[in-house]
Amino acid sequence: MRYAIELEDVSVKLGEQLVLSNISMQIPEKDFLGIIGPNGGGKTTLLKTILGIIKPVNGNIKILGDKNYDRKKMIGYVPQASLFDNNFPISVLDVVLMARLPSGLNWFHNYSRDDILAAESILDKLDILELKDRQIGQLSGGQLQRVLLARGLAVDPEILLLDEPTASVDAANTSLIYSLLNELNREKTIIVVTHDLAAVSSYFNNLACLNRKLHHHGSKELNKETTDRVYGCPVDLIAHGQPHRVFAAHEDWLDD
Repeated sequence: MRYAIELEDVSVKLGEQLVLSNISMQIPEKDFLGIIGPNGGGKTTLLKTILGIIKPVNGNIKILGDKNYDRKKMIGYVPQASLFDNNFPISVLDVVLMARLPSGLNWFHNYSRDDILAAESILDKLDILELKDRQIGQLSGGQLQRVLLARGLAVDPEILLLDEPTASVDAANTSLIYSLLNELNREKTIIVVTHDLAAVSSYFNNLACLNRKLHHHGSKELNKETTDRVYGCPVDLIAHGQPHRVFAAHEDWLDD
């Protein structure tokens, strides 16, 4: 089996704080992986470490079997929409084109016709081409999230990392975004950090549970012991407004 991402004993410190401790995992190509865990558990740090934005204090990372990977060409990244500055004076098209900037060039780089056509093609695929000249502050949360998804796809990466892609959107746009990701998953490896536990049962193929350490990586069905270690308390899911237990049932679930 060929792996999209391999991490071996990866540890990360931010200042003096150990944020990730000896993380080892192998993510197959074309997996659709959800990463869950409490706030401050290291989920976003893990994505940024895979991207090369944060350097681990020890351990190795391989992307498609290569330690010296070109993250700009191989990995697309979709940050949280809530962290994006909506007041920045930039159009939708320019946001997407930013992903195609060669390293080291400034904001006033002249994009090629191929760059523009590629960006417009992605916007069209995501059904937001008509928004290309709109300033980003005029977008709804769902529209902005699709723009950031378009930027992540602008270099046609083999791996797509998303950080809370539905945190600021309504239920209809959540379903739309995950439908788009399911379609993209036919050709790409998709990894999503999420607090939306209802999405676990509906969309992902596999699950990783992270709280400084990796407590689980594999099946979506978890046992009580794992969720206790990750969250410190039992966790149930609500899917589509109805109780839905993805985690395996235990007779002592309510005994604590």
